[in-house]
Amino acid sequence: MTFDYEWFKQKVYSMTQIDLNAYKERQMKRRIDTLIAKNKYSGYDTYVAGLTQDQSLFEEFVNYLTINVSEFYRNPEQWRLLTDEVYPMLMERFGKQLKIWSAACSTGDEPYSLVMSLSKYIPINQIRIFATDIDKQVLAKAKVGLYTGKSIEAVPDIYKAKYFQRVGSSEQISEEVKRCVEFKQHNLLKDTYPTNCHLIVCRNVLIYFTEEAKEEIFKRFYDALCPGGILFIGSTEQIVNYKEIGFIRNSSFFYQKPL
Repeated sequence: MTFDYEWFKQKVYSMTQIDLNAYKERQMKRRIDTLIAKNKYSGYDTYVAGLTQDQSLFEEFVNYLTINVSEFYRNPEQWRLLTDEVYPMLMERFGKQLKIWSAACSTGDEPYSLVMSLSKYIPINQIRIFATDIDKQVLAKAKVGLYTGKSIEAVPDIYKAKYFQRVGSSEQISEEVKRCVEFKQHNLLKDTYPTNCHLIVCRNVLIYFTEEAKEEIFKRFYDALCPGGILFIGSTEQIVNYKEIGFIRNSSFFYQKPL
């Protein structure tokens, strides 16, 4: 048997349900080879054996595999547009009980940013955000809610003062904000999507996927939105065939499902 990368991808899928075929191969293979070398394994076969026997090694692998670069209010201008234009439009259309999904939410920066930005219009105890990620480790970090000062730099000062508390060298998000978010493990390539969403936020994640996988996910996001709903994507992304999928582009990063 040849223990090559193709063999490794099949083993990873059987262990994690993560389909490495959906990721850009050169980039992902380089990341995995670096991790294997760091852990001093001789090849894919011995590393797979280690993954099946060592839970901490397995958790490290999944965490490394899923790209977790996140920060609050990433690209502040886009968040201003969301807060000042998109939210009012959605509330005028659907009322204040908005169904919002933060997909591939990483360590919680994004759904917590959504809570704070929505609090401009809605009492915080009435806000509910559904947040998902494939990685159990980052979801655990999100639930703890401890962040570096750098990751909250773009948070408006009014929210920094109101919703963060210094703990040692870190900043902890308040329980008041945490209670607004329901976290759940979810695989964008495999699991069932929520339905009738008014807003889906999925930013700076799909750049790591193949074009075929991205198209499939964008189509599924479209189906998950209710008519008139909005998809908010990252500044490094674009939906090339958005018209064919059915979207209307409101701006560079906001795509609407027609009414």
